[in-house]
Amino acid sequence: MHIPDGFLSARVWVPLDLAAVPAVAWLGRRAQRDFDHHRIPLMGVMGAFIFAAQMINFPVGNGTSGHLVGGALLSFTLGPAAASIVMTAILAIQALIFQDGGLLALGANVCNMAIAGVLAGYLPYLLLKGRKSGIFLGGVISLLVSATLALAELALSGVPMPKAVLTVSVALFVVSALVEGAITVAVVGALEKIQPGFLRTPSGGTPARIALAASATVLASVGVFLASQHPDGLERFAQSAGIWSSAKSILQSPLADYQLAGGHWFGRSLAGLLGIAIVYLVCRVAMRALSHRPGEGS
Repeated sequence: MHIPDGFLSARVWVPLDLAAVPAVAWLGRRAQRDFDHHRIPLMGVMGAFIFAAQMINFPVGNGTSGHLVGGALLSFTLGPAAASIVMTAILAIQALIFQDGGLLALGANVCNMAIAGVLAGYLPYLLLKGRKSGIFLGGVISLLVSATLALAELALSGVPMPKAVLTVSVALFVVSALVEGAITVAVVGALEKIQPGFLRTPSGGTPARIALAASATVLASVGVFLASQHPDGLERFAQSAGIWSSAKSILQSPLADYQLAGGHWFGRSLAGLLGIAIVYLVCRVAMRALSHRPGEGS
């Protein structure tokens, strides 16, 4: 789902980069206006959990994998504006530190997943008043909207899209979306059992936060060894469309591809643990900054 550099033309990524900046700034002001300082610990833990979950690919068929994107889950637990800020932080860290998604394409990825995906996922939840059906549809629609926008951006960039390749890719994205919805329902259900009223509790509750932190740690340190090694939907599409060789990295990082340089067996686990720690700290700092409204004393 993360578009790397080299896939989008300048006429596509430049406007999206320019659009993402004021959009995220507006969402930041909206989050600041609606901010509840009790949410600060939950935002850091949710950011770490989503980062770790995105590292775990699951098979969706035809030699292709998918992974939880988590935009809808973030919107249910944090509210759409704060969720967009947290997802933006995750995407920026992934691009800058782990070379997952391009730097030039960061605006596109933010628009697709942190803005459109989050807001689209929240709508069914809002309309269906938090019912399980709304949670499931939110997860499904969030991923489908993000995937559709990514494909549209590739098409606008002149990427060839043979009908057979596009049909298979869309089908695989639909399967991934259904799995996203099911996982979202399962995670929310588990958290509600651990902490009754979890979605209605501003801080999420201490037991739920502990469970999320523990889950993030396990996923990042151990779960990565159980994850599918098949390419994800976007990578599979790029391979089938013959553009995968166009992917490039502007920045070289020792944590590229979630692996510490040197190739030690524990490198991926350590990189994952470092990742969740970085995401947690960045989200905490960002949300603490948003908790200070204009005009308040320092």
